[in-house]
Amino acid sequence: MNVEQNLSPSEQITYCTTRIECKSIDGQQSVGTGFFYKFLETAGNHIPAIVTNKHVVKGAVEGRFRLHVTDASGKPSKSEWFDVVLDNFEHRWITHPNDNVDLCILPTAPLFQASAKQSKQIFSIALNKALIPSSREIADLGAIEDVIMVGYPIGLWDSANNQPIVRRGSTATHPAMNYEGRQEFMIDAACFPGSSGSPVLLYNFGSYTTRGGGTVIGSRVKLLGVLYAGPMYAATGEIVVVNIPTAQRSMAVSKLPINLGFVIRSERLNEFEPKLEAIIRIADGKA
Repeated sequence: MNVEQNLSPSEQITYCTTRIECKSIDGQQSVGTGFFYKFLETAGNHIPAIVTNKHVVKGAVEGRFRLHVTDASGKPSKSEWFDVVLDNFEHRWITHPNDNVDLCILPTAPLFQASAKQSKQIFSIALNKALIPSSREIADLGAIEDVIMVGYPIGLWDSANNQPIVRRGSTATHPAMNYEGRQEFMIDAACFPGSSGSPVLLYNFGSYTTRGGGTVIGSRVKLLGVLYAGPMYAATGEIVVVNIPTAQRSMAVSKLPINLGFVIRSERLNEFEPKLEAIIRIADGKA
């Protein structure tokens, strides 16, 4: 990641996510994770958006974001943030062109419009395509790599500072291989409700080891993917795969998480760009 506003790479990561609070038509509350991302980035221009899972916003009639404020020096304010509430929430999101991929994006224009009305400037750190590992970088990864996951497990966060929770784990299947033939891999980390939509990043600070066993002095941050589901052990003895839920509900304990998560490869974010280009052409009357 680039040095920005004198924030260290680890500090920048804590400003890349936003807590997504959803309300369904029956008043049910749920929480998920979204992260800021730059699409169609060329020559200093880009389309800013928030990325999350489709199931996070499914059925939501209202959504709330709590956003950081940029202070007079251009840094994130330590004492001020504000909420943006959007109606018709589920239908504002652009879904992934493949129905089987649990990803959707929300261009952030409505958030910036809302912040302007409040005379505030949003502070966020957006991830981008440069953080998606190249085929060469993927090929150089080992079977077991350190990862971090940034989000709001069981809705937890540092509300006093509007900060997410950062969790450490490791890859549970080889990150260079498509698990079960899908463009996914598994991580060994505790994946709880609220973690849906969390970015999963390769994070090495100071040094790291290459696949060949060599040691590289330096840091490495790469966006490996987006958490969306995890296997659970059912009371019947079956292993079932379920979306990481977003709502906390009282229920009989019939399925137990086994601290594994399924992660959609970050390269699938690139598949949104033709869809965004088509939307822009329509908006410009060129389609």
